[in-house]
Amino acid sequence: MTSAGVRIGVGTRLVHDGELVEIVEIHTGQTGMDVVLKGTSKKAVIRARLNELLMSDSTRVIPDSEGPCSDDDFEPAGLVLAQLSDVERKEMIERAAHVREVLTGFRSGSAELALPGEPRPEYQAVVPLSRRYASKGRELGAGVRSIERWVQQFQKHGEAGLASTRERRTAGPGANVDPRWTETAIEVMVEHTDQSRPSQTMVITRANARVVARFGDGAVELPSRATAFRVLAELESRYPTFRLSTKRNRDIAERPDGVYGKLRPTRPGEYLLMDTTRLDVFAMDPITLRWMQAELTIGMDWYTRCVTGISLTPVSTKSVDAASVLYQAYRPRPAGKDWPAQAVWPEHGVPRSVLIDVDAIDGSLVGAAGPAIVPETIVIDHGKIFVSDHLTSVCQRMGISIQPARLRTGRDKGPVERFFRTIREDLLQVLPGYKGPDVHSRGLDPESEAFFYIDELEAIIREWVAVVYHRRPHDSLIDPHVPGLRMSPAQMFEHGVARAGYIEAPRDPDLAYEFLKTEFRKIQHYGVDFGSRRYNGPALNSYRNMTSPYKGKVKGRWPIHYDPDDVTRVYFRDPETRNWHTLMWEHTPAMEMPLSEDALQFARKLAASKYTYPDDRLAVANLLERWNLGLGSTLAERRMALRLSRGATLIDETETQDEVVTLPSVARVLATADPPAAEDPDRTIDELDPDFGDDDAEDELDDYANDFYAEALDDA
Repeated sequence: MTSAGVRIGVGTRLVHDGELVEIVEIHTGQTGMDVVLKGTSKKAVIRARLNELLMSDSTRVIPDSEGPCSDDDFEPAGLVLAQLSDVERKEMIERAAHVREVLTGFRSGSAELALPGEPRPEYQAVVPLSRRYASKGRELGAGVRSIERWVQQFQKHGEAGLASTRERRTAGPGANVDPRWTETAIEVMVEHTDQSRPSQTMVITRANARVVARFGDGAVELPSRATAFRVLAELESRYPTFRLSTKRNRDIAERPDGVYGKLRPTRPGEYLLMDTTRLDVFAMDPITLRWMQAELTIGMDWYTRCVTGISLTPVSTKSVDAASVLYQAYRPRPAGKDWPAQAVWPEHGVPRSVLIDVDAIDGSLVGAAGPAIVPETIVIDHGKIFVSDHLTSVCQRMGISIQPARLRTGRDKGPVERFFRTIREDLLQVLPGYKGPDVHSRGLDPESEAFFYIDELEAIIREWVAVVYHRRPHDSLIDPHVPGLRMSPAQMFEHGVARAGYIEAPRDPDLAYEFLKTEFRKIQHYGVDFGSRRYNGPALNSYRNMTSPYKGKVKGRWPIHYDPDDVTRVYFRDPETRNWHTLMWEHTPAMEMPLSEDALQFARKLAASKYTYPDDRLAVANLLERWNLGLGSTLAERRMALRLSRGATLIDETETQDEVVTLPSVARVLATADPPAAEDPDRTIDELDPDFGDDDAEDELDDYANDFYAEALDDA
C-alpha cells in the first residue's frame, strides 16, 4: 500500500513563497531542526526552521511518489465500511481472503496463520502470478481481468478497495430527474411559504406546467408521478411544505443562513428575558362573574432561569405592566404566608448559605418570592409594551441595555418560550378552565369551569414558580466542568454568585416611582390639572404658579408621575429635597377603590349619554352603579373592571398579597347562593340552580348585587 508520508532530507524539493527550492543542508538546532534551502532559479540560500516550514501555508512539499491526498476521489476506509450491510461486509472479507491467497498462498496472508493444506499447489510462490490469477478465476467463476482488478484495488486501498462497486444511491431519489424540473418544484414550494398548505399533486401539476411554459414542450423530460412524489418527499426536509403546520413552515423558512449565533450568559443578572403570552386557561371576572382570558408577562434571568417578575393582566397588557415586571427584579414581592421555607429567597438576593440565619435572630422567616437582581441587559421582542417610550426611558434611567430579538424569531428568547410551554403542561392543564393551546385541543365548554379569579390565578402561578419551578432540576442548567450534573434555578443562582463573586443589587428605596409614566403639567394655585382632573397636596405649596426650570417643549411645566391603573393619586418629586410626595385627586375621598384611567374615560362617556352637565363624581357613581348591577357586558368594561380588581402594581407592592382562598374560588359565589349550597359545597352552580346565569330575573339580580357585588368591590 502507498504511504501518506513523504521523506524530508537533503534533496527534497519544496515550493516556498511560489519558488521551487531544494534542501541542501540539515542542522540540529536548540529549538529543532534547521534546513538550508537553495532556489533553483535565483540560486538564493535561505535558512529556516523545518517545523515552521511544514506548518506554513506558503510552503508545500513536493512528494517523489504517489500517495493518498485529501482531494482523492476515493473515500476513507471507515466511510466505505460504514455503508456496507452485514452481507456485503461478509462478501468483502471473503474476497480479501482470496486475494491474499493469490498473492501469498495463504488466505490469512501469513504463513504463521496457515490453514490445513495451505499453500495449495496452484498458489505456491514458485507458480507465476498470471497462472495464479487464472486458477483463482476458474475457482470463483470469474474472469482473469476481474481478479487482476481485485488485486490492484487491494494493494492500493486495502480491504476497503474490495467493497462491492455496485452503484449506491448518494444523490437522493431525484438523481435521475432533470435538475430544471427539481428547481422549478422548489420554486413552487417556496412560493407557498406564506400561503395555505398545498397538496403534492398541485405542486407537481404547477411544476410541470411551469417547465413546459419556460423551456418548451418536450425540452425537459417530466418525471413520472411516483418519481415526482419521491422527489417532493426528499425536498420536504429542506423546504417543508406538506407535513408540518403552516406556522411552523414559516418559522423554518425564516431561519438565518450560516452559523447560528447565541448569547451566552456568564453570571446572574447579565441578561433578563421579558415576554408576554396569552394563557391557555380561563379566569373569572370578579365584577361580572364571566369567563375571560389573561396575559402573563414575566421576566426571567437567562443564566439561572429564575423568574424574577410576574404580572397577570386581562388581555390588554400595557407598558406599565412590563415596567412592573422589571421593577420586581429590583424589589421582589414578599412570599406568601403559607409558602414552605425552601421556596422563600432572602430579601436581598444573596444565597442563604452565606447569610446569618434569620430564624435564629428574630424567630421569623423574612424573605421574598424571588431573588433580587439588577439586570444589565433585557432581551425583548418588538411588542408595543416593550419598545414604548415608557419602558425604554426606565431602562435608560436604570442603566439597562436593551437587546431586541429578531422579528418573529422566538428562539432568540428560547428559555422564556420554553417556560410558557412548561407552565401550560405542568400547571395550567390541571386547573379548571383549561382550554388547550388551540381550537383543536379545546374541550366542549371550558368556560363553565372558570373557577379562579385573575388575582387568585396569579397567586397560584407565583407559588408554583417558587415551590416547584425554582426547585426542580433543568436539563439546560449545567456546568460544563461537571458533566451530568443538572441544577435547579435556585442552585444555579448560588452557583452563579459563587462563580462571579457578586450580583448587582438595587440601592434606591424609592425606586418604584422611576417606573411610573411621566407627564409635564403646570402647577396652578389650586393644584395640578391632569387628564381633566385636579390633584393637590401640601408638597406643592412652594411651587404654585411658578415656572419650572425645564426647557424645550415642556418649558414652564413640572414632571408629574402617575400609574394608569390608579388615577386617584399622582406623584411629585420635590426638586429641592428630591423627596417624593403623593398628590390626591379631589374626588378620591368619596371612593373606596382604585380607578383606572380607562375606566374613568368610559364613565365620562356613560354619564354624558344620560346627563346634560355631568361631572367626574357623577360619572364615577354612575359607572359603579352599572357594574354593581352586573351590566358591564362589553369586553372593554370587563377589562377595566379586572384592572381595578388587581389594585396598584408598583407602589403598593410591599403589602402582603391576599392568600388564595379555598379552591375552587367559586365557593364565594356558593356562599351567597341559596341554602342548598351550604348542605353540599361540592355541587356546581348549574346543579344548585339551573336558571342561574345571564338570564336571571331582574329581582334576583338586584338581591344578588346587593349582597355579593358590594362585598366584591369592597374586597378589591
